[in-house]
Amino acid sequence: MPGPMDPDSRWQITLAIARLALAEGDLATLLPAALAQLVDGAPFVAGGALLLYEPETGDLELKAARGYGEVALRTWQARLDAQGLPPHDLALPLLVNETPVGILTLELRSSADAASTDDLVWLREVAVPAGSGRSGGLPRTTREAARALDEANHLKAEMVSVLAHEMRTPLTSIKGYATALRMEEAAFSPATQREFLQIIDEECDVLQGLIRDLLEAAVIDAGLLALEPQPTRLDRLAAGVVDDMLHPTPTHRFMVDFPRDLPIVDADPDRITQVLRNLLDNAVKYSPQGGLIVVRGETRDGEAVISVADQGIGIAPEHLNRLFEKYFRIKAGASRGVAGSGLGLPIARAIVEAHGGRIWAESRLGQGSTFYFTLPTAGTRATEDADHV
Repeated sequence: MPGPMDPDSRWQITLAIARLALAEGDLATLLPAALAQLVDGAPFVAGGALLLYEPETGDLELKAARGYGEVALRTWQARLDAQGLPPHDLALPLLVNETPVGILTLELRSSADAASTDDLVWLREVAVPAGSGRSGGLPRTTREAARALDEANHLKAEMVSVLAHEMRTPLTSIKGYATALRMEEAAFSPATQREFLQIIDEECDVLQGLIRDLLEAAVIDAGLLALEPQPTRLDRLAAGVVDDMLHPTPTHRFMVDFPRDLPIVDADPDRITQVLRNLLDNAVKYSPQGGLIVVRGETRDGEAVISVADQGIGIAPEHLNRLFEKYFRIKAGASRGVAGSGLGLPIARAIVEAHGGRIWAESRLGQGSTFYFTLPTAGTRATEDADHV
């Protein structure tokens, strides 16, 4: 027997109706679609009808019905001419900006007992977006949630397309150079063979990075991000990551600047290394002409503050607040064509915040960017007193 709905199901129907209300189109199309979402989605609702007041006469007119046959609809219209209502267990006013514009009638499958009190309250709340047909009648939080969900879905679909392209490029190179090396009729010099193998190795690293980001994002989405904290020296972590960066980017210069008395932190060294590597990778990508990249550490108000600064192309102000959103990538100006998954910075944010820290960026177009993150230092000792990593 149909029973009460769970909160997630109610929320999904509310968002579906909200998206319809935000869509462009006439009421003749939008209202039946909104009613269908409500009647088909709520297990205890057998049918429903939407009736709107005529502006000139004030008479109710049937605009949409769900769950009833044609005979019932003709009978209803005759009753409406006499200001009657369709058979119903609930009759809810439709409001737009506090003004009644019509009535939503619902017929339940058995009795009102099949729906919980929360269900009935939800039905009364959802009557506003169902009847408005436009965003002006939607609660603000519902409008914002619907827009955010639509934008997230759009970005996700776009990112799948971008990732497919990003993976196709290294795969094409790997396939091409591997095929060339296997050609019996071709005689490549040892130096050329080493060059081809180096390219294959580098493209495999690109693929590995993309797949790693996808897996990490899935782990974070599932709430399974695990930390293994231990006393950690941030200066040594930073120096190790910079050493790894020196070979693949000979056009950049690096400087590591940490005070001797920077406290050690209780952190997962592998995860913090991952954050530093991501920020340094970005600094290299977005300063294609080379230049100096500075990794600096300092202490502020009981926190260790780590920064990575470059002399690259910079970031426009309107993009700064969105850098750490999942699937968001800058596609304008000099940033167009920069390879990447768009998941690195959101992953870095999740790791830093799991440690109790914060992460942000400062930048100006054409003048480089600086990324900062913090880690708590409460209860730690000075680095000069410790021999840990």
